[in-house]
Amino acid sequence: MAGSAKDFEAITASINAGMAGLREPAGETLKAFSGLASAATADGALDKKMKELIALAIGVSKQCDGCIGFHVKALAKLGATDEEVADALSMTVYMGGGPSLMYAADAWTAWQQARTG
Repeated sequence: MAGSAKDFEAITASINAGMAGLREPAGETLKAFSGLASAATADGALDKKMKELIALAIGVSKQCDGCIGFHVKALAKLGATDEEVADALSMTVYMGGGPSLMYAADAWTAWQQARTG
């Protein structure tokens, strides 16, 4: 891993710390978001892994480091393969061009960190 690579574990830890600080002043909003996340990611016509691959692709297209970090961690827990993640990232690059390629490369770094960490 190159010295300039993003540390997605640190990125998600920092976001988690910020969200913890928001729990008191914005607790109802965080609870509602958590409920939305639980409902959206539950197995349905698409299974959880497929939904997380979609979420990763959206995180890449929106250039959201935190989204990338959280969704690769979920994909690692769900047993995603390198091929599945690479395929989802390929679609993101196809649909988003050069900017998506830059974040797809970051997402691949995050994936490598998540699956080995």
